[in-house]
Amino acid sequence: MIAWLPAYLALGAFTGFFAGLLGIGGGVVMVPLLVMLFTAQGLSPGEVMHLALGSSMATILFTAISSVRAHHAHGAVIWRIVGHITPGILLGTLIGTRIASLVPTRTLATIFTVFICYVSVQMLRNSKPKPHREMPGALGTSAVGMGIGALSCLVAIGGGVLSVPFMTWCNVEVRRAMGTSAAIGFPIALGGALGYVWNGWGVPGLPPGSLGFVYLPAVLAMVVGSVFTAPLGARQTHRMPIATLKKVFATILLALAAKMLWSLFSAP
Repeated sequence: MIAWLPAYLALGAFTGFFAGLLGIGGGVVMVPLLVMLFTAQGLSPGEVMHLALGSSMATILFTAISSVRAHHAHGAVIWRIVGHITPGILLGTLIGTRIASLVPTRTLATIFTVFICYVSVQMLRNSKPKPHREMPGALGTSAVGMGIGALSCLVAIGGGVLSVPFMTWCNVEVRRAMGTSAAIGFPIALGGALGYVWNGWGVPGLPPGSLGFVYLPAVLAMVVGSVFTAPLGARQTHRMPIATLKKVFATILLALAAKMLWSLFSAP
């Protein structure tokens, strides 16, 4: 395990920066790379996707805290929206983690890849939905949060790729949407991590150091790497245009998703 720590540290640092920069949880990068690392490490092939999803959600929990502090310092977090959406988020994460625990690894990987392709295309196009309405009330926002929470846990994201477009569509300025999304990532990660621990509890074949579907050695190393770089990314959000970075990021995502699928489906 010690030999893999530098790889997990580097992964945490890389994803932490982009999590802070784009207001996303970082799971879209962590999951495919974790699948590859877990497979190379010789972990149970039937559970590598579940372990990658659970470990990613647990790491996002700490990344969200780190990045939201930086966004809050810039006045970019709308806490009223966070308060309205959180109840639905928590309910949705319970639903999403339960569904994920019942779906086979290869099916889950295919769902994840389809989602990654959609996100990547939106980033490559630099899509900016035209805002033409206000945020719904507390009940409506919570209902939207339930959908975001469920899908976020199925594909291990902090919710930013869903919540940022939703908020900008509802006339929230894009940088404030990214800051608020970083805060929304915390309840998503909390509910998701607890759900993966619960649904993976007692599953046979998990490696030593696992807490349900959360592989603690990898999580601890990624947290150390990410908590330092997430604030750096969050600060860059308020200093530079990010359209080019989004395109580079999207290209990386597509390559990682393709490699993850190849690794899983080429295995016997």
